[in-house]
Amino acid sequence: MANTRTPSRELEVLDRNAGHAFKLPVKCIHDGDDVSFFLTSKAYADIMTFLFQLNASMMPRKVKNEDNKSETVREWTLQDSDSSHHHIVESLAEMIADLESLIEQAPPDPGPRRFGNISFRRWHELVEKKVPDLMHRCLPSDILELQSKSDVTAKAELEAYLLGSFGSAQRLDYGTGHELSFLAFLGCLWKLGAFPESVDGSQERAIVLGVVEPYLRLVRRLILTYTLEPAGSHGVWGLDDHSFLPYVFGSAQYSPAISSPSEIAMEGSLPNAPNPADIAKAGAVERERQRNMYFSAIGFIYDVKKGPFWEHSPILFDISGVKAGWAKINKGMLKMYNAEVLSKFPVVQHFHFGSLFTWERDPAAQQIQASVHTTSQPKTNAPSSRPQPALRDPMAVPGVTNSTGGMPPAIGTSAPWASSRVPSRAPVPAPTGPNQPTRAPWTSSTPLPPPGGTTTAPWARLGGNAAPLSGRDPGPGTRAPWADRKPQS
Repeated sequence: MANTRTPSRELEVLDRNAGHAFKLPVKCIHDGDDVSFFLTSKAYADIMTFLFQLNASMMPRKVKNEDNKSETVREWTLQDSDSSHHHIVESLAEMIADLESLIEQAPPDPGPRRFGNISFRRWHELVEKKVPDLMHRCLPSDILELQSKSDVTAKAELEAYLLGSFGSAQRLDYGTGHELSFLAFLGCLWKLGAFPESVDGSQERAIVLGVVEPYLRLVRRLILTYTLEPAGSHGVWGLDDHSFLPYVFGSAQYSPAISSPSEIAMEGSLPNAPNPADIAKAGAVERERQRNMYFSAIGFIYDVKKGPFWEHSPILFDISGVKAGWAKINKGMLKMYNAEVLSKFPVVQHFHFGSLFTWERDPAAQQIQASVHTTSQPKTNAPSSRPQPALRDPMAVPGVTNSTGGMPPAIGTSAPWASSRVPSRAPVPAPTGPNQPTRAPWTSSTPLPPPGGTTTAPWARLGGNAAPLSGRDPGPGTRAPWADRKPQS
């Protein structure tokens, strides 16, 4: 089992006594060049830092026994009662429950429709009216009333991210961009010191199990009730129509136990973890979906889609053939989140930037080469608000090392057409054009280098030959470990 040390870093908590100038979050991404800038911004670095924090907290822990000689393994499940250690987590879960109750006041319209149900707009209106009072009731007053150096309050900035978390009332859709807005909402609360000091990931774990999972349950009910369209989806070639975070945190739940977040296994699985291939078995999914976020997301796919799993979810089916275990899948999911969520214009164009997630270049950032996807986006006539380039320490984002200062925007997701066989029963042509997902980033088993190592990403060395990152297909020798994954009969 390969291991590596990664820098220990947490999302910075603001000094309340120093004062802060809050801002209403605004749209800053208008074209592909803005996406390239975003990947070198402070907001990007903070999002990835917070994501790595939450991800590491969900990995099982090695716990010393009283004799201090032996140790046991503590794993975390959706039924874990430790998810509500602090009242802020319970209050956030209560707020989500109150928002879910509004569905009863906005029943779906029974009339004929081609896309999403228009009653979703009524639900959204109810949410907009109720959120201000809910925030006052469920969030600490000392957070909402923090002294501001501007006319904008902390409450107003938080409210913007929260309201952006439940889909678009205009387009009647929901996708990973809205999920990203909720992640930013929680990150804002962390920055403002709403959560108490964390001990070995206790607060981050409480956030995932006590807040993120209830949020995902609400979103799934909204999708089913109002038949919301996928937003920014790749269709059959995307990981999931609506969500991404449960696959990150769920694969972390099954990763090998660690002593601390500074040591994370790159391969292997928890001894009693189910086989990744079990996602294609309805019985196993039904059993595990009550305990694990990955299988909970898979279970929702079973709820809304019919037919062979390999046919309607080929990316997830390909990933289920990974032989190196859940740690390998978790590592790949983090890279894919960067490539298919944070690096894709259709998704991040709707993300807004304020004073907590800022549209400013990270002083440690390095200017990156634009990808084929971003350069294909139409240019806007709006004046650019992008500051001048700077350089970034490649270890600025924990657990990630490459010349882009984060994760490569050009090399991303697992693509079944990259090397795997598509079953003859359902021949699917390989997609073309700039918007197609890219090759699997975790095809190499090379662990991430330790701090101070090379700035060439380990996944750039596909097929055993070192190659610089680029947006082009690196050519032969890049077969993913699941390349010969075949559908079950």
